[in-house]
Amino acid sequence: MAPRKHGRTLRMSSLRNMAVWLLFASGFLVFIEPAPFEIAFLIVTLIFVFTGLRFNAFLLPMTLLLVLYNIGGGLSLINAIDNPQATWFVVISAYMAVMAIIIACIFSEDTQSRLEWMKRGYLVAAVLASITGIMGYFDIAGTFDLFTRYARAVGTFKDPNVFSTFLVLPLVYTTQAIILGTAKRPLLLAIPLLIMITAVFLSFSRGAWGVTVGALMLSVLLSFLTASANKTRIRIVIIAFSGLALLIIMLAVALQFDAIRQTFEVRASLNQSYDQGETGRFGNQLRSIPLLLESPNGLGPFRFREYFIDDPHNTFINAFASYGWLGGLSYMALIVCTMGVGWKLVFKRTPWQTESIAIWSTLFFLILQGMQIDTDHWRHFYVLVGLTWGLMLASLRYEADQRHQEVLRSLAWPQAFPAPTAEWPASTGQTAPR
Repeated sequence: MAPRKHGRTLRMSSLRNMAVWLLFASGFLVFIEPAPFEIAFLIVTLIFVFTGLRFNAFLLPMTLLLVLYNIGGGLSLINAIDNPQATWFVVISAYMAVMAIIIACIFSEDTQSRLEWMKRGYLVAAVLASITGIMGYFDIAGTFDLFTRYARAVGTFKDPNVFSTFLVLPLVYTTQAIILGTAKRPLLLAIPLLIMITAVFLSFSRGAWGVTVGALMLSVLLSFLTASANKTRIRIVIIAFSGLALLIIMLAVALQFDAIRQTFEVRASLNQSYDQGETGRFGNQLRSIPLLLESPNGLGPFRFREYFIDDPHNTFINAFASYGWLGGLSYMALIVCTMGVGWKLVFKRTPWQTESIAIWSTLFFLILQGMQIDTDHWRHFYVLVGLTWGLMLASLRYEADQRHQEVLRSLAWPQAFPAPTAEWPASTGQTAPR
């Protein structure tokens, strides 16, 4: 029975790993609804529920705050109950919360294996999305109208900002593999890396540029600080600076093309017309604060624009506007708790520390990006939140197991041979009496 049971366990493990791969590989196609990711998520959830999906008390803070956040959204919906779009907004928010919780549960067990399958699937999705974005920008095979928006690469997404930030995590962990020397074929891996970097650049998303640069720099810094050998640190420094020089050269070459240079000059400017003035993005955010302080139940989904012409373009402002005080405070608490978990996670000595660094480096800057754009319905944001909490739970279990193993080793001295004492020193070579 033992071999049969072992074989069944291996088959179930393989099924779960393939489900994880499918989930992340399907993430590249989101300009159709329902997106393949949603269907894959349902399938993956059913597979894990029926084959064993455990919830741990460690995830209660995240779960409770997400529940309160969505209760706030439901209550705020009263202000816009006649708007079907607002109702759908609340439904999507609840779905995102459930997804984060399930992702956390999935990756809290068999963590290393599932992370490997996640990385493979995510890389496939990122490369496919990047290729479509590049094709669209250069109008290859007449795909300009299909894969661009506002003359910016958007690929198989609806928005260039979502498209480009979706690519950051695989871009970071691919860079890590090259810098740390863990890639079996680094030159081959450089090809998808360059494709993703090109796609992020052609999205002309200032926020994504900032997230990409910030995540790469933070991941390199954390990899340097947590490296176990000076040889690794020297390698990190040399390759990081070499990569930076290569990127500068690539940027200089790209800017030789007039169309790219003109768009870059416009997008790289910090003085965008829609950002400036009392009625600009930041002006509206400041003017909205007194109104939000007087609205415990918020304004309701999509009603911010009725007062201030445009959307908040700030996830924290939108949390209070679309989810009320309850939702806003819950979201703030969730971010604070996730910050605490993330910074502790990256310094945990676990087999998946490298992946933890890539995930947190990306999520940290996505959180910061929330101050200049609405990220509350970005799927990959919630995936990263779930991954961070799930990996922290797995890390705590790993540490507990390591301590348990140390205790067992300390008790493993043969009972027939008591530990050496002053009377029977080990150096004498004499045998202690029985």
